[in-house]
Amino acid sequence: MASFRKLLHFRPSLLGKSFFPPGLREGIGGSCRSYNTSVSGQEVLKLEDEYIGLEAENLGFEAEIAKIRCEFDAARQSFLNIPNALKDMPKMNPEGIYVNKNLRLDNIQVYGFDYDYTLAHYSANLQSLIYNLAKEHLVNELRYPDSCLGFRYDHAFPIRGLYYDKSKGCLLKLDFFGSIEPDGCYFGRRKLSRREIEEIYGTRHIGRDQARGLAGLMDFFCFSEACLIADIVQHFVDAKLEFDACYVYEDVNRAIQHVHRSGLVHRGILSDPQRYLVKNGELLRFLRMLREKGKKLFLLTNSPYYFVDGGMRFMLEDSLNSRESWRELFDVVIAKANKPEFYTSEHPFRSYDVVKDTLAFSKVDAFVPNNIYYHGCLKSFLQITKWNGPEVIYFGDHLFSDLRGPSKAGWRTAAIIHELENEIQIQNADSYRFEQAKFHIIQELLGKLHSTVANSGRSEAYKSLLAELNEERQKARSTMRSMFNRSFGATFLTDTGQESAFAYNIHQYADVYTSKAENFLFYPPEAWLHVPFDIKIMPHHLKVSLSLSLSPCVCVCVFSCGCSCGLEMVMKLWRIQRLNYVVGYFYLERWSQDLQGIYLSKVPPSPGLC
Repeated sequence: MASFRKLLHFRPSLLGKSFFPPGLREGIGGSCRSYNTSVSGQEVLKLEDEYIGLEAENLGFEAEIAKIRCEFDAARQSFLNIPNALKDMPKMNPEGIYVNKNLRLDNIQVYGFDYDYTLAHYSANLQSLIYNLAKEHLVNELRYPDSCLGFRYDHAFPIRGLYYDKSKGCLLKLDFFGSIEPDGCYFGRRKLSRREIEEIYGTRHIGRDQARGLAGLMDFFCFSEACLIADIVQHFVDAKLEFDACYVYEDVNRAIQHVHRSGLVHRGILSDPQRYLVKNGELLRFLRMLREKGKKLFLLTNSPYYFVDGGMRFMLEDSLNSRESWRELFDVVIAKANKPEFYTSEHPFRSYDVVKDTLAFSKVDAFVPNNIYYHGCLKSFLQITKWNGPEVIYFGDHLFSDLRGPSKAGWRTAAIIHELENEIQIQNADSYRFEQAKFHIIQELLGKLHSTVANSGRSEAYKSLLAELNEERQKARSTMRSMFNRSFGATFLTDTGQESAFAYNIHQYADVYTSKAENFLFYPPEAWLHVPFDIKIMPHHLKVSLSLSLSPCVCVCVFSCGCSCGLEMVMKLWRIQRLNYVVGYFYLERWSQDLQGIYLSKVPPSPGLC
């Protein structure tokens, strides 16, 4: 303001003066009229008002930054109150059913199930068994170095839902939008920095062309596959051996498929069921409850019958009497179904002779109770059973092999995700919710700060506040991440609070999801399952409310100017207050008598916050 008023001393000398050089007066061809460029007193007053308005606007931006600083200081002071506030918050049920699409169970007449990791629960020892059998196949059959036999499965390294880049050899954790999580990219067992990710990919976002070279690791057997891929890549890097990342994936995937299709892993499990299988009496209760309610049940699995039979007998032996058979629980049992091709092929069903271990040659045009069937296809299945799509729900653990086909065919789908239970228990802990509340508060304040600086420029006050907010956010983010997997963090969330790509696939192909099928025991068969109306991220995530930790904030804004726009600016600043508790004190030269002591507060503010 003072600088502008100094310019006004020149106003008399400016009036009536022309600012065009003599040559320009003549214009083109030397005959153009001369324009009087004198500045009138009215125009100077207009310029003065514009300058005053600009100065007031800049002052408003400074006030916005000061207000955000005030909110940040208030939030840090009130972080101590978060634990008490969290006690009243509801906790999510680790055994709950979470809904992506509304589902009326009273409309469901047919329940179908996969076997592995759906009806059958396995211990953590299974991943080590698969890993060891696969590495032995790589060495003995594919001539990988003998030193690979020294590898050991690392339970703490992989999570479900990773992607392997077959062209670059990186294991990736992607977010909902297909971007690489900054702390979720590994080359071998080494985590890549943000700079290295940008050097390799140019950007963190995976485009459509790049996505074609990614292999998704989505089922529960993928843990051993992801770990073995990373160990082999790291071994080649350490040994300074040239290798093609695509060959590594193809070989490891072939080895994993071999241990399943050859029966090695099946025989290993049945040879020591106590070590690998978990007994489950609740499963029998669930299946019997469905039968009593008149529901139809079928089992559709890629595993061979002898393996399913051995596992079901072991898991239910304490619950079934000697005269009962688990097969009586199901109207149809289909083994070696070859999913996902089952949903699109036209392979015929074959009747399986349990005693002779042979397949019949006669055509299957009806499903006989207590018989076992192999192969087949969805088209024939629907023709034989006459079961309509919307009345069928299918339970499976693999989003692509188990659920994508049924989803497209019109069946309702339920994803079984065992790690869901553990992750909800972590998210229910007060220590996690405390950090989550801090993280969301800082995110909110950063959003306000970024929207302010878009207009005000990067002042020192802005830079200082930005650095402090980023530091506080990073601390909360790191603490939350450390509560989950040490390498990749949470399965369903990225470190930035976005849903993971795995969560996106659950949204796509699962109408509902839960940690195990028998959780449906807690819901009557006539229940209506509805999508929560206030979903922020996934249905099993509960976002901590900002109001839990923000205590009353006192903002003191002092303006000292004599401009006619003062009142308008004051009221504008007053209107943009976003907290419930605001104290504004304004002093202006012209309106000090009118506005001094404007005060608005619901609750007396906490002392010493501003």
